[in-house]
Amino acid sequence: MRNIGDLNLKGHLAMLGANVCWGLMSPVAKLVFATGVIAPIIMVDFRIAGAAVLFWITSIFTQKEHVPALDKLRLFGAGMIGILLNQGCFIIGVSYTSPGEASLVTTTMPMWVMLLAWLFLKEPITLKKAGGIALGAAGALILVLGGTGAIAGGDNPALGDFIVLMAQLSYALYLTIYRNFIRKYSLVTLMKWMFLSATLVGLPSTIGFIKSTDWSAIAMPEWLGIGYVVFFATYIAYICIMIGQKNLRPTIVGMYNYVQPIVATIVGITLGMDHFSFPKVIAVVLIFSGVYLVTVSKAAPYDHTQSGR
Repeated sequence: MRNIGDLNLKGHLAMLGANVCWGLMSPVAKLVFATGVIAPIIMVDFRIAGAAVLFWITSIFTQKEHVPALDKLRLFGAGMIGILLNQGCFIIGVSYTSPGEASLVTTTMPMWVMLLAWLFLKEPITLKKAGGIALGAAGALILVLGGTGAIAGGDNPALGDFIVLMAQLSYALYLTIYRNFIRKYSLVTLMKWMFLSATLVGLPSTIGFIKSTDWSAIAMPEWLGIGYVVFFATYIAYICIMIGQKNLRPTIVGMYNYVQPIVATIVGITLGMDHFSFPKVIAVVLIFSGVYLVTVSKAAPYDHTQSGR
């Protein structure tokens, strides 16, 4: 008999919505950067500070959770690794590479979590997991070392792919180190403290970029793009993830990662920002095959297949 969770329309729609939002974020951010007015680091500021405000407002209408001082300190560390470093690297990486390639690199998330869990938590890696990690890593390396397929704004695709890869590794490290801790609180509580921590550290360190930005030169299309990244690709996407994880099995949740590169590549090709080269096709096959092998291997007790952006 089929698991009722697999048939839950609300869960499937939520996961589809989250990953479509993330898939669209790369080309939207790319279009904003194309004007030359908004630096990538300023987009990071908007994303973390905007999401912090939205999640704190949301927390007013949700059940209150007491967070001891020691746990707040742990959440500060989680915010540095899981929010500031992860989202900073992703946005900056997108500015150097194509939307399609950036989204393809994000599909390696399940493999890096499996590898770090083996290194730090001594979790066994099955033959399928090992094979999946090897295939996915090979595909990522093809993109990073031979990333020449970007048409628009891909000033340094290899560097961009590498920085996006660092974003995935930072989030994988966050999930590994804080694996049990992040299950202690609700997503809203986690997000409001983590985004606040990232904001308090991120904004002061970018004050020079903030001062040098010509705010009067930002047109309405750029403001709409920034609004999309903050509201839909961050705030709404994380809420959708919460709904999806509540209603669907972990394996199904992780499989929706495949939507991101499909969406980003379709939009990128449509807008003339990207195209598929033969090496990129090989990279796609290797990454998808690798993630599939990891996904169908023996499941761990906690879902660490879902990436964060």
